[in-house]
Amino acid sequence: MLSFMDWSVVALGCALVLASLGGWWWDRAKVQKGASPDQGRRFFSAWLPLLMGVEMIGAKVPSLLHAPYPVLMIVAALNFALIFTVALLAFWMLWRRSHHNLG
Repeated sequence: MLSFMDWSVVALGCALVLASLGGWWWDRAKVQKGASPDQGRRFFSAWLPLLMGVEMIGAKVPSLLHAPYPVLMIVAALNFALIFTVALLAFWMLWRRSHHNLG
């Protein structure tokens, strides 16, 4: 049962990666039709799901494939750096958007 739950997290990560590719394709199609690109929306519709999907996949796949302990620790450190970077980027985009609307 636990293995099924771990693989479901990997499947959700794959779904997030596919959703981000769909969001990127959708924004690209809108820009080709003449709409102006919205960089803040592009981050939240394309990059955020991609990075979180990669993090979810990277968090579970090494342990499911019975990787050695050093590999697990390296992947865990990379996942932490990725989560920290995504959080900083999200807060920065929200802060910039709120201050841009005020002034």
